[in-house]
Order: sequence, then structure tokens, then C-alpha cells
Amino acid sequence: MKGAAHKMSTIVTMGILLAAAGVAAAQTGETSAPAAQEPAQRPPSPTPTPPKSNEKEINVNWLYGAYIGKDVPLRSLNNHERVQLWIKQSFTTYGIYLKTGFFAGIDQARNDPAAWGPHWAGFGKRYLSHQGQFVIQNSLSDLGDGLLGYEPRYDRCRCDGFWPRLGHAAARNFVTYDRTETKKRLQIPLYLGAFGAGVIQGTWTPNHDLLTTGSRGVVTQVGFGVLANSIGEFWPEIERIWKHKKNKAPPAQQAPHNK
Repeated sequence: MKGAAHKMSTIVTMGILLAAAGVAAAQTGETSAPAAQEPAQRPPSPTPTPPKSNEKEINVNWLYGAYIGKDVPLRSLNNHERVQLWIKQSFTTYGIYLKTGFFAGIDQARNDPAAWGPHWAGFGKRYLSHQGQFVIQNSLSDLGDGLLGYEPRYDRCRCDGFWPRLGHAAARNFVTYDRTETKKRLQIPLYLGAFGAGVIQGTWTPNHDLLTTGSRGVVTQVGFGVLANSIGEFWPEIERIWKHKKNKAPPAQQAPHNK
């Protein structure tokens, strides 16, 4: 009996020890297990802001118009920038007034239209007529470029050599870029604007057919556009030669003093 009781007490004692060890292990596991963390909340992404424009992106030369230099990356203009460019092209750049005077002078020399006469009053009418035509042309072409996302500025060729650059200048009078600034598209808004402005000018020009004045606007854009792009393409070299000659000019000699 005593042996059986001793065995029974030994089994009970071992059971108690095993149970205690199990409880201790369970408690250790609970304390060592990391607490489930709530997923971290991501900060709200900032609202993308449109890139700021600079003077090199909205630049209008007094002689050859709006352009982009080789060192300026091509980027599609937003609506606000397009309005700024239109204002510079049409009003705040003095080159447009020289351009107006040039074409008005040609018509003055031809006395066209004859009803306005060859005097100064006739020149004033021709000047205002061409100024209105050019502002209307800029407005129509810039509006079309904005609706289609076309590039309204001339970009100097990212190439070397006279003929490649000249070919680029001539071609860009007939094609431009879309919003990607890589794919080329026909300059439809530019020539529709030239034709439309010529037609509108014909409404206040005496004894002129509207189709004739519209076609003349297109022909003028073809010739003057290629010339302006070519001047704009090679203008840095032209300006460099001009400044070099100016700096190398010999100083004016002073007349000797009479004793």
C-alpha cells in the first residue's frame, strides 16, 4: 500500500510540475509575442503644382517672334502662359509695331488700296489695318493652338550644321508639336488664323475681295514665317558677329589741336 501511495504521489507531483511549466511557457509566449500594430497611415500626397514658367519659356523677340532656346527644355504651356504669350506677341513687344510699319510702308508705296490715297492719312489707315490683321491672326492661331494643345513657339534646332538648321527653320513654319512636344502636327491653326485674319481685314478694306485678302494672308505667312524662323535660328551667331565687329571697331581719332 505504501509503495502504491508513493507512486501515486510521485505521479501527482510530476503532473503539477508539468502543468506549472506549461502555464509558465504560455505566459512567456504571451509576453514575448509582439502586439499587433495598426497599419501606419500614409501622409496625404501633395497636390501637384504646375511648373513655374520663366522668361526663357515665354520669350518674344522684337524681330522674329516667340521662340525657345536650345538650352530650354520643351514643355507644353498651360492656359495662363498661353495668354501671357499672346499679350507679348500682340501688344507689349515693340517688334510687332515695326512689322506693322513695314507692311504698311509696302502698301503705301504701291498706293494699295488706292481709295486711301498716298498721303499720311492713307498711311495711318494702312497701319491700323495691318495692326488689326496681325492681332486677329495672333488671336485666332493662339486660340487654335490652345484648343489642340499645339506648340505656338519656334524652337531652335537641337542640331549642328547650317543646312540641317536651315531645314528645321523652314519646316517649323509648316509643322509644330502637340502636347507631347515630340510628335509633329501640321500648323493648321497658324494658317487658318492667317487666312481668317486676311478675310476679316478685307471687310474694312475698300474694293477688295475677301478670298483674295485671305489668300494673301496665307502667302505672307509662308514667306515671312520661313524668314522669321531662319533669322531666329541663326540669331545667336548674327548677334555674336555683330558684337565682335562692334568691339573691334577702331576708336575714333581725335582731331589734332591747333597751337
